[in-house]
This record gives sequence, C-alpha cells and structure tokens, in this order.
Amino acid sequence: MEGFLGKLMIGAGFSVLFIVIMAFISLIGAIPTYFLWNWLVPDIFGITTLSFWQAWGIFWLASILVKGHSSSSK
Repeated sequence: MEGFLGKLMIGAGFSVLFIVIMAFISLIGAIPTYFLWNWLVPDIFGITTLSFWQAWGIFWLASILVKGHSSSSK
C-alpha cells in the first residue's frame, strides 16, 4: 500500500509541476501581447492601453481561437 501511495504522490507532484510550468509559459507569452498592444493600438485605433492581466486574457483567447484541429487523415 505504501508503494501505491508513494507513486500517487509522485504523480500528483508532476501534475502540480506541469500546471506551474504551463502558467509560467502563458505569463511569458502575454508579455509580447502587452507591449505590442500598448505600443501600436492606441496610436493606430485610438483604443486605450491594456493591463498585463488583460493582455494575458487576450493571449489565451487568441491561442484558443487560432489553434487548429490537427487531424492526421491522409
């Protein structure tokens, strides 16, 4: 039983590590969105600037909308 519990704890640890790494990558990906939006969009379209968290939301929305369905039908 202890072997199973140990394996379960290791699996949970890897899951938490995966979530932390993905959150870090998404936050790093939002930085270019934040800077490009605040540099270009207010001058071109007259729209207000974004906060970092709004840029993070746009990054996630764009990644969801742009991500295609990969079907390997040949």
